[in-house]
Amino acid sequence: MTTSVERWDIFEVVLAGPRAGNPFVDVQVGAVFRYKHREIAVDGFYDGDGVYRVRFMPDTVGEWSYVTSSNVAALAGQSGRFVCTEASPGNHGPVTVRDRFHFAYADGTPHVSVGTTCYAWVHQGDALEEQTLETLKHAPFNKMRMCVFPKHYTFNDNEPVYYAYERGDDGAWDFSRFNPAFWRHFEQRVGQLRELGIEADLILFHPYDRWGFADMGAEADDRYLRYIVARLAAYRNVWWSLANEFDLMENKHESDWDRFFRILQESDPYQHLRSIHNCRWFYDHAKPWVTHTSVQHSDLDRIREWRDRYGKPVVIDECKYEGNIGRVWGNISAQEMVHRFWWGTVGGAYMGHGETYLHPEDILWWSKGGVLHGESPARIAFLRKLLEQHAPEGLDPVTIPGAWFQPNDRAKKGEAYYLYYFGLAQPARYQFDLPADKQYALDLIDP
Repeated sequence: MTTSVERWDIFEVVLAGPRAGNPFVDVQVGAVFRYKHREIAVDGFYDGDGVYRVRFMPDTVGEWSYVTSSNVAALAGQSGRFVCTEASPGNHGPVTVRDRFHFAYADGTPHVSVGTTCYAWVHQGDALEEQTLETLKHAPFNKMRMCVFPKHYTFNDNEPVYYAYERGDDGAWDFSRFNPAFWRHFEQRVGQLRELGIEADLILFHPYDRWGFADMGAEADDRYLRYIVARLAAYRNVWWSLANEFDLMENKHESDWDRFFRILQESDPYQHLRSIHNCRWFYDHAKPWVTHTSVQHSDLDRIREWRDRYGKPVVIDECKYEGNIGRVWGNISAQEMVHRFWWGTVGGAYMGHGETYLHPEDILWWSKGGVLHGESPARIAFLRKLLEQHAPEGLDPVTIPGAWFQPNDRAKKGEAYYLYYFGLAQPARYQFDLPADKQYALDLIDP
């Protein structure tokens, strides 16, 4: 019986091999997958208990073959075949950049990115994590920013259930030995987001750490990146975010971030989207290995500037959060969050949501997930519906030729659709500059 897997799903080769020594370091395993004249080399990984896996995401319908390779004879030269079938409904493949400033799935379906942030939700235990997934079923978000490593910060100081590494005999972390239980749990959650149609924007490093994962050393950092790519790149809903607030990680320098990007670019057979998130200043998003900007900023009038400077999609992953905590970044109103979503949209960007309402058990959506308490998600859902109906391929800001000042309150899709946003004003008169040779229907929208 021939094994089959649908397009953009996961085909997995499972091999039995050595347990002695440290297989995470001592053993290299991979495979070359072939379809007609094409060959795609994929790295495998050790999953503990003598089990080695090579995961592959086929992108073409038809018969594929593979041959394994390894520095261990028992793992090398094993071959097989499988058939890639058509994708099922809802499986559109991985998201890529399209038309320079926008996104689409591999099958051409536009991706109107509407994100949210739940930094440490996968570190909270099954009950709360399952509640988060249930909430997402009814929420408007199709992208989730989430940390690989646990987070130590205000409202988030609990110990995680699993850790990414094993401890040595001295009780210290052994950064050369991954903990398979952690990774199985983590990839389960990524897979559940995939089934909900949600992109997992994986934050690979962050500064809010008390365990030592933010300062493992260059060799361990590089090994970690190659391991997570080997383990998770076959999930079609993965995006790579090098860091949350990279510029607060004082032990890492620009050359380190450049190296990390190159490792992702060279190791990932599928070239998932790659970004890096700022606090005080920007990484140079114009570098070729960056696919889109991931911005923390409140001045959304600068979106046009960032589009012009970097020539890539602008994603405002953090424009402050709806909530009531005593921090300036976490206490804007629901109305202000909705305002910023519309403001950013007509600027030509894609917006990200977050929620930080005080909770007696410190279960804030922005960090731990759970349930949503705010009023902005329903209005954000309304905006997403409008965009998917009228401009799914994306909006670009209107440029007035020869004008010394370019407006930041209007966007368009070619000459077929225009969106003007009044913001906080209620003008009695408003001038619409439209092509003279075309007729338009006008809708007045209450956001």
